[in-house]
Amino acid sequence: MLFLVTLSSRAEQSAIQRQSNAHRAWLAHHTSQGRFIAAGPLASGEGGVIVAHGDQQSELEAVLSSDPFVALGLVDVTVQAWTPAIRHDEFPARWAQGATSLAG
Repeated sequence: MLFLVTLSSRAEQSAIQRQSNAHRAWLAHHTSQGRFIAAGPLASGEGGVIVAHGDQQSELEAVLSSDPFVALGLVDVTVQAWTPAIRHDEFPARWAQGATSLAG
């Protein structure tokens, strides 16, 4: 199952900047483990988005609690389960099982 995770800033930018390296290392670790497919900041600068893959939302929430931004209360987190119905042919089927493949 795919999950869309939104991190919304709730602290001053200076506090977030102090934890940015630790947050990026945390993202890199979980991306290399296959939990996260993509992640990055919002263009507005008011937070970020993570596209995650996993079996249970509760497992993802446990992983998210170890994010320095979350652990220090610098962001609010919203998790939404998402089941793609269609996908571009180049989007891996293992992340969107059951989605109809459409060529671009």
